[in-house]
Amino acid sequence: MAYTTIDNPGEFFNTVLYTGNNGAQTVTGVGFQPDWVWIKDRDGTERHCLTDSVRGVLKELRSNEAAAESDRSAGDSGVAGVSAFNSDGFVLVHDDGYNDNNSLQVSWNWKAGTSFTNDASSTSVGSIDSAGSVSTDARFSIISWTGTGANATVAHGLGSVPKTIILKNRDSAENWIVGHNSNGWGKYQTLNTNDATSTASNIWQDTAPSSSIFTIGASGKVNGSSHKMIAYCFAEVKGYSKFGSYVGNGNADGPFVYLGFRPAFVLWKRTQDNGYDWDIYDTARDTHNVAFKELLANGNGAESDGTVLSLDILSNGFKLRTNNNNGNASGKTYIYMAFAENPFVNSKGIPNNAR
Repeated sequence: MAYTTIDNPGEFFNTVLYTGNNGAQTVTGVGFQPDWVWIKDRDGTERHCLTDSVRGVLKELRSNEAAAESDRSAGDSGVAGVSAFNSDGFVLVHDDGYNDNNSLQVSWNWKAGTSFTNDASSTSVGSIDSAGSVSTDARFSIISWTGTGANATVAHGLGSVPKTIILKNRDSAENWIVGHNSNGWGKYQTLNTNDATSTASNIWQDTAPSSSIFTIGASGKVNGSSHKMIAYCFAEVKGYSKFGSYVGNGNADGPFVYLGFRPAFVLWKRTQDNGYDWDIYDTARDTHNVAFKELLANGNGAESDGTVLSLDILSNGFKLRTNNNNGNASGKTYIYMAFAENPFVNSKGIPNNAR
């Protein structure tokens, strides 16, 4: 059996940098038509912007805020201007924070691409209807449904078991909910805060996802009655994506985390104790080791200057190069999600090189 089914991860995930021009702009170089675009101003204290093809253009969610979805097409002001997705990127209209003149910006882009609709009463898969966009190759889906305010199951379309689910109530100022296999499904974390892992039975009902559905409780955070809901679901693909955990050693010669690929993007979070952020690193902003350009998914701050955290990006994983508590406190557990730049070994058995 081949080591990986994805020799070119850039067909499904890519980071693109661009410079704002204070007007209409087409951002190219993604390499595919993205279905989920996540943008952050690197220079300024600006909110994150998350737009996807399922909710539609000109609709903004913010990973650093609990705020409900804003819709520029419905007249909401101050909303990010992703006005179209095209075959090699996306189109921006002017918006403060995401296209300011001469501002440095980063966009993280994922491809799903195949339309998905599930009529629960017809298929007997899940208890409520769901729809969205899915890639069974990359094992990534964007799933929407209307909340019922009660315990439910939702079809995700992946055909394999999700390891991470990022979920948001679009209509209400509810925290973002993150379910992660390393935490277990009796627990959750909040993407927009630096809070520790929480325990609650009304989020995932203490039930792990299956290859066809995920389970949600009656909480308004995950299934608000008559509210529009959205979930980003990820299963692992060897050589392309991994969702796991590591334990810090409190040493500048930090732990090595094996991924099975050279990562293009890594997001991690300390699970114990309040006060620790969601750190994002990528190889487009950091082209050489040691990597140190940090952004926070739960914060609006500008890109760090390397005084907080640093790591080496390796051919088969990453290695912490700091003893900072946000990424490498002794005996503390950190969850992560990572996507590949190149697999460690391709489908023909040829190994990748370190950078």
